[in-house]
Amino acid sequence: MLLLIAQISFAQTKVSGKVTDSKDGSGVPGATVSVKGTRTAVQTTADGSFTITVPNSSSTLVISSVGFASQEVAASGATVNISLVVVNATMNEVVVTGYGTARKKDLTSAITTITSKDFTKGPITSPEGLINGRVSGVQITAPSGAPGAGSRIIIRGGTSLSASNSPLIVVDNVPLDNGGISGSPNALSMINPNDIESFTILKDASATAIYGNRAANGVILITTKKGKSGKVRVNFSTLNSVYTVPEKRDVLSVEEFKNMVGTKGNSGQSALLGSANTDWQDEIYQTAFGTDNNISISGGLDKLPYRVSLGYLNQSGVLKTGKLSRFSGAINLSPVLLKNHLKVDVNFRAAHASTRFANEDAIGAAASFDPTQRCVQVIALEDILNGCRITDLTILLRVTRSLCWN
Repeated sequence: MLLLIAQISFAQTKVSGKVTDSKDGSGVPGATVSVKGTRTAVQTTADGSFTITVPNSSSTLVISSVGFASQEVAASGATVNISLVVVNATMNEVVVTGYGTARKKDLTSAITTITSKDFTKGPITSPEGLINGRVSGVQITAPSGAPGAGSRIIIRGGTSLSASNSPLIVVDNVPLDNGGISGSPNALSMINPNDIESFTILKDASATAIYGNRAANGVILITTKKGKSGKVRVNFSTLNSVYTVPEKRDVLSVEEFKNMVGTKGNSGQSALLGSANTDWQDEIYQTAFGTDNNISISGGLDKLPYRVSLGYLNQSGVLKTGKLSRFSGAINLSPVLLKNHLKVDVNFRAAHASTRFANEDAIGAAASFDPTQRCVQVIALEDILNGCRITDLTILLRVTRSLCWN
């Protein structure tokens, strides 16, 4: 037994060496050096040096480190030097949440991201129109087709009969008040859709772990466009649209209306009939025009990326007197400081919107009013005082400035 122990002790040898980076020859600290087929392993010191005991001179050393390709070398001598090669690996797409990070394909939460290339095209006056019909489980409904009418957003159905079912909206990590701004249809109506880069919709209850009970109805994360270092880029776009009523309500003609009154009505009602032939739907509807113009300048000064944008939207409604006019501006600065260790995002946004809502009661009145009556000329007192001249106003309207046809 003593002879056997002596032979085993004699067979074990120590191997020393250094693990270096193939790029610059610097030592690789924390690299693992192990004997293949055994549990014997050591780590390199701060300068990449190591010493390990191997069973015999025919053993194989396995050297590995994060960011480098693993290598196997024979422990044939007392000194072994290894040069590791850097491996450029692509990281899988990850999602950062309030409670950690996870690979997107492994994430069990219901998350949907829509980027600018997938946005709905066409004349869009409010940001929620960009994702209308693009995300499953998200319902976006507009109360009317009037210019500036805000849409109602519901994620995966309503959760309350009396409280609000609107989701929490976060723009560039800044939560918006669900109550919106007084006088605006919703919290998004003051944001220019052309400044938005992407939407991320958090649908399930895990969003409450990040934002609390405000996220009970889901969360919509909005990321706006940022500047990029390099050459100055100037983008200009203009979109002009014409709006018409595709189909009017089918109503009785003058002859049919007179026959009905003569057959079903009495003499007093027949006496009220006029001699005109007026289509009241033609009197309240119009061919509307809309224009959306945007210009942006982006670039970077050294380590200061910037983006400046201006927008002007003017849209008339197919129902006369309805109109939306909006001016918007945005400045984004994304400086990188302290040798790329600190990044700051600064956003300035301003918007001025003027909305005139037409009296939508005129739609039902135009379909039911007597077509034998003619248009009359009505002049409001305040219009006289302001020196305004109104030449053609329809009957049915009260003499107030807010209801006068142009």
